[in-house]
Amino acid sequence: MTVLKTSLRNFLAHKGRMALSAIAVLLSVAFVCGTLVFTDTTNATFDKLFASTASDVTVSPKGVSDKDTRQGRIRTLPGSELARLKHVDGVKSVLGDATSQSITAADRNDNSIGSDTGAPTIGTNWDPTEKRSVAITSGHAPRGPTEVMVDADTAKNKKLTLGDELRIIAIPGEFRAKIVGIATFQVTNPGATLIYTDTDTAQRKLLGAPGVYSSYSLTAKAGVSHDQLKKNVVADLGTGVKVQTKAESSKESQDNIGSFLDVMKYAMLGFAGIAVLVGIFLIVNTFSMLVAQRTREIGLMRAIGSSRKQINRSVLIEALLLGIVGSILGVFGGVGLAVGLMKIMGSAGLHLSTDQLTVKATTPIIGVGIGVVVTVIAAYIPARRAGKISPMAALRDAGTPADSKAGWIRGAIGTLLTAGGAASLVVAGNADKAVDGSMFLGLGVVLTLIGFIVIGPLLAGLVVRVLATIVLRIFGPMGRLAERNALRNPRRTGATGAALMIGLALVACLSVVGSSMVASATDELDKSVGADFIIQSDTGQPITNGIADAVRQAKGLKHISEAKDIEGTKLTLPDGKTVTKDLSAASPTYAEDLRTPVVEGDLSAAYGKDAMSVPEGFAKDHKVKKGDTLTVAFKEGRTAKLTVAAITSDDVSLDKGAMYTNIATVKSYVPAKLIPADVMMLAQAKDGQEKQAYASLKSRLHHYPSVKVRDQTDYKKEVKDQVGQLLNLVYGLLALAIIVAVLGVVNTLALSVVERTREIGLMRAIGVSRRQMRRMIRLESVVIALFGALLGLGLGMGWGTTAQKLLALEGLKTLEIPWPTIITVFIGSAVVGLIAALVPAFRAARMNVLNAIATE
Repeated sequence: MTVLKTSLRNFLAHKGRMALSAIAVLLSVAFVCGTLVFTDTTNATFDKLFASTASDVTVSPKGVSDKDTRQGRIRTLPGSELARLKHVDGVKSVLGDATSQSITAADRNDNSIGSDTGAPTIGTNWDPTEKRSVAITSGHAPRGPTEVMVDADTAKNKKLTLGDELRIIAIPGEFRAKIVGIATFQVTNPGATLIYTDTDTAQRKLLGAPGVYSSYSLTAKAGVSHDQLKKNVVADLGTGVKVQTKAESSKESQDNIGSFLDVMKYAMLGFAGIAVLVGIFLIVNTFSMLVAQRTREIGLMRAIGSSRKQINRSVLIEALLLGIVGSILGVFGGVGLAVGLMKIMGSAGLHLSTDQLTVKATTPIIGVGIGVVVTVIAAYIPARRAGKISPMAALRDAGTPADSKAGWIRGAIGTLLTAGGAASLVVAGNADKAVDGSMFLGLGVVLTLIGFIVIGPLLAGLVVRVLATIVLRIFGPMGRLAERNALRNPRRTGATGAALMIGLALVACLSVVGSSMVASATDELDKSVGADFIIQSDTGQPITNGIADAVRQAKGLKHISEAKDIEGTKLTLPDGKTVTKDLSAASPTYAEDLRTPVVEGDLSAAYGKDAMSVPEGFAKDHKVKKGDTLTVAFKEGRTAKLTVAAITSDDVSLDKGAMYTNIATVKSYVPAKLIPADVMMLAQAKDGQEKQAYASLKSRLHHYPSVKVRDQTDYKKEVKDQVGQLLNLVYGLLALAIIVAVLGVVNTLALSVVERTREIGLMRAIGVSRRQMRRMIRLESVVIALFGALLGLGLGMGWGTTAQKLLALEGLKTLEIPWPTIITVFIGSAVVGLIAALVPAFRAARMNVLNAIATE
């Protein structure tokens, strides 16, 4: 009980000094809890949506995949099945769904009204099942081919009203219709755009044939289970269709969206883990300094009979209290963070209602558990150090002597870890396969990071002296004092700098990787792409016949190349083995527009009659040679005998591993109506007419917002922007760890000022001005920040360079160090150091001189 009272007294007495540590715990726990609440809420929203829209039993075509949308395939069921299903035992009612996601809806200005987040635009027929999820709140349901109804969220976001005309671009063609109704979701709409038509229009205009359906929704009679109804349907229709119960179809939909949400969840938790790791350094420093400042107090406690265990326990109880307070506040902060994320996602088009806010019982348990455990573990080493303080320390000045033996052991361990990590990075950089090298890269990252952390105090003595020579000496005596203060406790300086090092190392690594990816893609584009223009969809929509015709009508083009994916083709090899592969069917000019190098043969010959190419790796694995004949069974066509006319190199990044053949060859074996739509078109302008051709293509395709036309400059910019957006997102998430590290700098300086109160008073007494005192503290902060930045940026560039060598095995061969970013971050670290020192420097300068000198 005495230990507990002492711990409570000390905790309350030093609550101001522990405030920044509590904030670090709060931020870390808030990020963890916020991630969990956000993803749980998103899952709950989708679960409710899928549960409300799923039928008791659903019958749909077999083998439907995401590729169908991109290839422009429409898989349907005959309308004759509707009457047949009505007579299946246990069926109460059957409704036919005519739905397509291969559509684009445009307003009067030819702007897409679809979601900006990548959520699909869905065209479907209005039937009674829709009333389970939406209600008509304005106008009426569509009654003919010139009428449509849209969802309320889309109408609001795109400023659509009753009477506005839309142009619906679907695979069978396009049509125009006026908005006659607006439907509001009764559950949260996560962001999809809904276009409702009458059933006949949906069948003809969206599915391409009268009387067909994309699926059937069955309702079971009272007393008939969903599983039993499914058995009855399968017994009647056979296994040629896909039959799912409500639970099965809901789970499939949840799994499809869940895979994406899981990636986002674990990525965010990874960044939260980095923030927790950085927070550990802050807590270790805080308790180390508090223990050092209370050396005489602890010595007196030992002199009057307190045991080592009691002292140890007293410090750990203080850490426990800090962890509990910070974690509880962090849980509430996490809920607020989740709400903020939902608002941000809402503004981007992914609508998540706070009414669905889901805080599972495990979330606060996990948050508090992480906060408390991390805080107690971080305080364990300072607690052990406190327990070793002898009663004689009560007779000495504050502070404990350094253990030189422990320092040498620490240095030896750190050197070994760093050397081991460096060796792993070298092995990774010289690996023959990216998969093998990635394991050594991960090991190297972990070992070098831990090694730098362990060896930090030794590095501080060397690096700070070098930095001081360059940065501090010009400031005269105050600069020299700042240098000595930073070197006074290398262990403290090393720990403070290491916290900043972790975040900046990741920033530097990702900057190198991102810049190298952009540079590699740009070089590959210059080397491999001969086409002037690239036409494709960014949302996975097919290039419909209307779009292809618009491209062909453009002026100033020398030639146009079409490219299609022929999936599920079975190849029988010379040795008798059969493998399933996708073929890339293209126009003969595709070999000129995408210059894929060959190791044997001539690629243009692969576009001859009954010819094809195979990639180098495939040829080696299956002992296929130029001139061999492969038996090719097209999934929805006849079997062909194709001659291998070329073997393409695997030393590429664009179209790596593709097997090429002529579209004309595919057409001779696959019925025309089953030929998939183009996934991409390439075009080359006539000499001297590049600008006119570009303008003509832009003009022709302005009416088709689902596709973009880009010249090579546009494409390079697109790649750069995409990588930049991803990096900015990562940097934003890493900012949390950097903020915690900055708090560590502030905390170290603040506690250091308290620790040096008497010293500061004496300096002021002998003539040091307030301005000089503030400058000394600021310079000390700057050199600590630059120390962490130098280690972090150097370590990160090493990681990034090694990662690029592995990417080179996948075709991304250009290494580019983003020096402007590196230099900006380094200078920014100095600015961060200045800002971090503002409050501690102000406090040091404002101390009462006599009171400071009188401090024990």
